[in-house]
Amino acid sequence: MALNYIWIFFFLSAFVIGLVRLIFFGDVEVFPQMINATFDMAKTGFEISLGLTGVLTLWMGIMKIGEKGGIVKIFSKLIGPFFNKLFPELGKNHPAHGSILMNIAANMLNLDNAATPMGLKAMKEMQETNPDKSTASNAQIMFLVLNTSGLTLLPISIMVYRAQLGAVNPSDIFIPILLATYFSTIAGLISVAIYQKINLLDKTILAYLGGLTVFIVAIILYFSTLEKEAITQVSKVASNFILFTVIVAFILMAVWRKVNVYEAFIEGAKDGFKTAVKIIPYLVAILVAIGVFRASGGMDWFVSGISWGFEKMGVNTDFTAALPTALMKPLSGSGARGMMVDVMTTHGADSFVGRVASTVQGATDTTFYILAVYFGAVGIKNTRYAVVCGLIADFVGIIAAILMAYLFFY
Repeated sequence: MALNYIWIFFFLSAFVIGLVRLIFFGDVEVFPQMINATFDMAKTGFEISLGLTGVLTLWMGIMKIGEKGGIVKIFSKLIGPFFNKLFPELGKNHPAHGSILMNIAANMLNLDNAATPMGLKAMKEMQETNPDKSTASNAQIMFLVLNTSGLTLLPISIMVYRAQLGAVNPSDIFIPILLATYFSTIAGLISVAIYQKINLLDKTILAYLGGLTVFIVAIILYFSTLEKEAITQVSKVASNFILFTVIVAFILMAVWRKVNVYEAFIEGAKDGFKTAVKIIPYLVAILVAIGVFRASGGMDWFVSGISWGFEKMGVNTDFTAALPTALMKPLSGSGARGMMVDVMTTHGADSFVGRVASTVQGATDTTFYILAVYFGAVGIKNTRYAVVCGLIADFVGIIAAILMAYLFFY
C-alpha cells in the first residue's frame, strides 16, 4: 500500500506545484514539461527493462547452471547459520539462501548487472514458499531492505566518473563510501529486525556481523597501503576477476556433476526473459511518477526549503548543493548519477560538494526502483513496511555520507 500512496503523492503534488507556478508565476511551460516527462520516463522505463532482458537472460541461465551443479547449495550451507537467524521463516537449506548470498556479494562488488538477476531469482524462490502471494513475506522484506541499503565494498563506477571529470585522486571517496554504506546497511537491518522481532544480539548474528566488520576494516587497511592511482585499477580487476571465477566455478561444478550445462543455461535463460517482460509495467509506473515530480519543480523546491531551514539553524550549508543527488538516489539511480555528474561538472570533481555528491551516490541504493522491479517480478502488491525500512536505511546512509564527507574532506 505504501507505494500506492507515494505514487499518488507524486502526481498530486506535481499538479498542485504546477498550478502554483502557472497561476502565480506565469510559467506556461510547466505543464508541457510534466507531460513531456511522462513520455520520456515511460520510454526510459521500457529501455531499462529492454536492457535488463539480455542481462537477466544471461545471469538467470548462469544461476541455473550453479543450481543444478550444486554450488549454490554449498554457498547456502556456508551462510546458512546466519540466514537461519535473519530469515527464520525460510527454514534451513531453503533454495533462496544461495541466490540471496550471490546477490549480496555482487552488490558488494558493485556488479549491478549480475546482482539484479540473482536478486530476482532469490525473490522467485522465496515467493514459492510465501503463503500469501500478493503480500510481501518477512524474508522478502528483509532481503529487499538489505538490497536498498546498498552495501558496497568497491564503488568502481563512481571512481570512473570522478576520473573522467578530472579528479586528482578518483578513489579518495573509497573509505567514506564504505563507512557510509555500512551504517546504512546496519540501520536497515535494525529497522527490519524491530518489525520482525529478530534478536540481533544472538551470538550467531553477532559473529557473522563481527566477521563482516573485520573484513571491511581489513579492506580499508589494505587499500590505504596502495598508491592512489592503483586503487581504482585494483578494485576494477579484483571485482571482475571474482565474478568470472564464479562463472567458471559454476560451469566446472556442473560438469563434474554430469549436468548438461548448455541445456541448464537455456532453461534458466527462458525464465530470465519472462521476468524482464513482467517488470516493465511496474518500472514504467514508478519512473513516470518520479519524472513528473521532478518536472514540476517539486524536487527543487524541497531542496531549497531544506537549505533555508539549515541556514536558519546556523548549520553549515556547504553540502546543500549535493542534496539533489541525495534526494534522487532513493528514486532513480540514473537520475542520481546524472545529478552527481552535474555537481562535479559545475563545482569540480575535487570540490567539497563534488565529493559529498560522490559519497552520497555510493552510500545507498535506489529504494523505489528496487521495490518496483523486485516486487513487480513476483506480483507482490502489499509491500507492508518495506518502504519505511528502506527509506530509514537511505536516510541514515545519506546522513552518514554527509558526515563522512565533512570528516574526510572539509
